[in-house]
Amino acid sequence: MKVLSVFGTRPEAVKMAPVVRELAQASNIESRVCVTAQHRQMLDQVLGLFDIHPAYDLDLMRDDQSLSDLSASIFTHLDPILTDFDPEWVLVQGDTTTVAITSLLAYYRRIRLGHVEAGLRTHDKWQPFPEEVNRRVAGVIADLHFAPTEWARQNLLQEGIPEKAIVVTGNPVIDALQFVAKQAEPEEITKLIQRLGIGDQDSGKKLILVTAHRRENFGQPLEDICHALETLASRGDVEIIYPVHLNPNVQEPVHRILKNVNHITLLPPLDYLPLVGLMKHSTIILTDSGGIQEEAPAFGIPVLVLRAVTERPEGVQAGTLRLVGTEAQRIVKEAERLLEDETAYRAMARAANPFGDGHAAHHIVRALLNYKV
Repeated sequence: MKVLSVFGTRPEAVKMAPVVRELAQASNIESRVCVTAQHRQMLDQVLGLFDIHPAYDLDLMRDDQSLSDLSASIFTHLDPILTDFDPEWVLVQGDTTTVAITSLLAYYRRIRLGHVEAGLRTHDKWQPFPEEVNRRVAGVIADLHFAPTEWARQNLLQEGIPEKAIVVTGNPVIDALQFVAKQAEPEEITKLIQRLGIGDQDSGKKLILVTAHRRENFGQPLEDICHALETLASRGDVEIIYPVHLNPNVQEPVHRILKNVNHITLLPPLDYLPLVGLMKHSTIILTDSGGIQEEAPAFGIPVLVLRAVTERPEGVQAGTLRLVGTEAQRIVKEAERLLEDETAYRAMARAANPFGDGHAAHHIVRALLNYKV
């Protein structure tokens, strides 16, 4: 069986890495990887961490390119690879532009499509944008839907997907996290934590880790998030670390508002291993990222989600996540509640992670091998 895994961003690479490694161990599968490099630098460090060597690298990242330009490039550069390798299966993960366009190309070529992390929905095509529509495109086309949870499976069934085409696998991000958590903490993180006095009994400093970069938060929402961080930093008992996405729509407002604020450390985007290291030291995480909503609960860390809706309501229902939106006063109120109310904090920190047991990749590859038309 010939399988081509296609991905382009760091989150995709993290979640596909365990699947790629599992495919490589199957003696009856010829597995190749194609990266679109929708995110170049952030993608490369994950490939190195998991020792993944793409057979095809489209290298499509361009500064501030539009979604239409990126889509056109994927269409024209990926199609010849499908002709060259002629796989029986194409695997995609999640909800990026790479996923939507790859799904269409697989359909045009009559190649079976497997969709990892299938069935996530907000039922609002503008939130998140463009991810909600991207994953719906993949959902219409996929032959096998690897749903991370029962909630995702129910979404697919309600859309008319045949039950036999859905496999609940857990989320491979937990597989990846278990692999990375065993690695030694990078020295850069150890030194940063010590310098800021985080966890030091004398200083009593607590770490708030922030990641915010989604398109729907560009503009005023991101500025409001920054003003909330400014207020939280003024408490004096927290240190806020914010690795800032390279997109100019994120860089400009974040540095303009927060660059010289005491108790806020702005970093360039972190490699995955250092990011996991910071997560493990955090008291609270504020994020609009999808992956961190799944990863942080594995460490017992409460997550305040900087979005109006989430396609991961399992975490909200389990109590590991709380939706707080982007309004500054609400963010400050919810963060201070966790910092000051030990009972409220423990309730979130002890909630069970609903996103898997670390064996998702095995279930995905087994489903491919057992597939019957």
